[in-house]
Amino acid sequence: MTGPRDLVGYGAYPPDPRWPGGARVAVQFVVNYEEGAENCVLNGDAGSEAFLSDMVGAVSHPARAMAMESLYEYGGRSGFWRLHRLFAERDIPVTAFAVAKAMEFNPAAVDAMLSAGWEVASHGLRWLDYQYIPEEVERAHIAEAIALHTRLTGERPLGWYQGRSSPNTARLVREDGGFVYDADSYADDLPYYAAGQLMVPYSLDANDMKFVAAGGFADGESFFRYLRDTFDQLSAEGGRMMSVGLHGRIAGRPGRARALERFLDHVRANGDAWIARRIDIARHWLAEHPA
Repeated sequence: MTGPRDLVGYGAYPPDPRWPGGARVAVQFVVNYEEGAENCVLNGDAGSEAFLSDMVGAVSHPARAMAMESLYEYGGRSGFWRLHRLFAERDIPVTAFAVAKAMEFNPAAVDAMLSAGWEVASHGLRWLDYQYIPEEVERAHIAEAIALHTRLTGERPLGWYQGRSSPNTARLVREDGGFVYDADSYADDLPYYAAGQLMVPYSLDANDMKFVAAGGFADGESFFRYLRDTFDQLSAEGGRMMSVGLHGRIAGRPGRARALERFLDHVRANGDAWIARRIDIARHWLAEHPA
């Protein structure tokens, strides 16, 4: 690594992850829980949310935007539960990236995550873009997120994913010292270390957010095909990790959930996958490839 960025990584010879059971690929499903913590004047924000909903191209309004609010509400009221059922029926482990304020608004969803044995990682205090939020405010938000998360779940989060991070986020997470891993990276197909902190990269391509982005998935078939091809490629290469990102208000819609269901069954039928929570992958990496 030279300078503040690492553009080399593992290069042509990535390490053998030695996944449990001789698996060729580790698969990690994330359910993002953000509903209620998005931009909303009811939360004291200057305007409504304009990001990551089926109203593609929406703009923020300095008032309540009822259509946008209801799109987010669908995630907590209905979509989350559909995803929860799909994973529970198959006994597939999941990591939730859960925004602390969103969890506070829906204790039943938190109870369902914990009862199912999901890892509940921190997705920050609020579902906001922290790019230009002052460092001292972000530091305070991280501390408040940890405290609220601990109160709601009974234990502090061991994984972190801000999502819309700032240039300060990674350093502030390291300074906290209590996170086993940081997921605010899309830089690799395997975990790696940055300034001593284990990074377990996430994915924005194998992610249902592409349904609500220009040029993204047009329908469930294209979503399933992309997930399947990604998994099959990584399985053929061997020694890789695949993250899949989901949201109740997006993949929790019926037609999209059917495509996800097909992919879950494809992965299970393959026999080459270790399906694990993100914390399990992190602990495995720490044991097999210490910093």
